[in-house]
Amino acid sequence: MTDEFTNEIYYDEDADVSNIEDKTVAVLGYGSQGHAHALNLQDSGVDVVVGLQKSSASREAAEDEGLAVTTPVDAASRSDIVTLLVPDTVQPTVYEQIRDELDAGDTLQFAHGFNIHYGQIEPPADVDVTMIAPKSPGHLVRRNYTKDEGTPGLLAVYQDATGEAKDEALAYAKAIGCTRAGTIETTFREETETDLFGEQAVLCGGVTDLVKAGFETLVDAGYSPEMAYFECLNEMKLIVDLMYEGGNMEMWNSVSDTAEYGGLTRGEAVIDREGMEEILESVQNGEFAREWISENQAHRPAYKQYRQAEQDHQIEEVGERLRDLFAWGAEQE
Repeated sequence: MTDEFTNEIYYDEDADVSNIEDKTVAVLGYGSQGHAHALNLQDSGVDVVVGLQKSSASREAAEDEGLAVTTPVDAASRSDIVTLLVPDTVQPTVYEQIRDELDAGDTLQFAHGFNIHYGQIEPPADVDVTMIAPKSPGHLVRRNYTKDEGTPGLLAVYQDATGEAKDEALAYAKAIGCTRAGTIETTFREETETDLFGEQAVLCGGVTDLVKAGFETLVDAGYSPEMAYFECLNEMKLIVDLMYEGGNMEMWNSVSDTAEYGGLTRGEAVIDREGMEEILESVQNGEFAREWISENQAHRPAYKQYRQAEQDHQIEEVGERLRDLFAWGAEQE
């Protein structure tokens, strides 16, 4: 543990897998996170059962890995810890199916706080409600574990009915490899709101719109789409890799003085802080959650239109042609 940060950070020495080794964990879902959690738990000696619908295409893959596979209801009935790793939009339906299988003292666990924070799932008062959220796609959670490395994660306790919820969550985090790298304690509210804001304003929405706007500005000014693609999208990875490895200063120290001066003096001009604050407010007050829930209830009409428009953008066609021409394109296939 360290006192250098606002939030506590836990490592392997702070967690004890024995806190869950006499328990059965149900992992509901076998997608990106589900397969990683289930396999890492199994390799850590934890009794795991995977809950999938009988029609699921993932059943064979899970069984091929030596995992016990049954229906979500049956998995929940035989388990002490139920981890919901199906998509956010599906979780309330799956929860309704397994709710009656939760006994007093059991744990309902999540990897994202959306449905608890926005009241789409209301667990009984006599169960623990926790979250262990690896901050990485599932395939990296699995790959890092098999290489004896770790993936940073988040831990949160929403409801501690037994008095042992935190110790149990830490044991789970250790079993999937998160405490190897460090597991930060947070809350369901903080995780949910920062995650949604980051996705919308920076990581997904902000970055892609920034790239497209730069691409369109160059193309509209008469520059070739190929040059615009390389300058505004392809080189993005090089910059982000430097930032990932050593923060913003690692990037500034690695680019030319011309690039550094231009970036430091011009970057702020393309950032709309007021717009960001509005996005954060819509997350905090539940407006975005209500919009997304309604969109799903209506079978995603707007979502489909936005996604098609993204697919039809010129940058996608240019990028596909260029990636096919270069060696690194073949390596990614």
